[in-house]
Amino acid sequence: MAASSVAAFWVVAFLLIIVPGADWAFVIGTVLCGRPVLPAVGGLVLGYAGITLAVAAGVGALVARTPASLTALTVAGGLYLIWLGARSLARPGGHGPPAGARGGTSRSGLVRGLGVSGLNPKGLLVYLAVLPQFTTPRGPWPLTAQLGVLGLVFVLTCGAFYLSLGSVAGRILAGRPGTARAITRFSGAAMVVIGLLLLAERLLGQARHPV
Repeated sequence: MAASSVAAFWVVAFLLIIVPGADWAFVIGTVLCGRPVLPAVGGLVLGYAGITLAVAAGVGALVARTPASLTALTVAGGLYLIWLGARSLARPGGHGPPAGARGGTSRSGLVRGLGVSGLNPKGLLVYLAVLPQFTTPRGPWPLTAQLGVLGLVFVLTCGAFYLSLGSVAGRILAGRPGTARAITRFSGAAMVVIGLLLLAERLLGQARHPV
């Protein structure tokens, strides 16, 4: 595949990533609660890597064409975001974990990040709607390989951007506990709202187009 296609996809992917959403709220909430950002971003990256593999293998398209599967994914993702947001709203203190708990916290952040991106049906649909536009079906590379390369570009860009976002958020808000608590609450509320919107969109869609 042409390098120009990869570069064009990277521009589109970057523009999609920098738009605030569930991933933003999760990363900022993680930093402001005093949890390490690297495992959280690692979880996000693993989730999108899983979606990349699913799309490249053709599983993603199958899920998108199966209303029941997409509904189950949307409901699970929406409820998970609501749960994470509610936890942030309930505990916005922004205090770091004790030294002896860092290993468990890292694993917890990894799992949470994996859930945020891996259960996000919007991510799957973005892959299905955007990636194919930058492939060449009759090119020298197999379509699966092209999708894999573009997915890897998206995953690496996600990782770099969210690590930078977490670092900047930590530096700006260090020593400002009041502001940190307010932004933590905002991030938690954003996750709850996004989760509710996912549920409402899917349930209203089913009501308008019953199977």
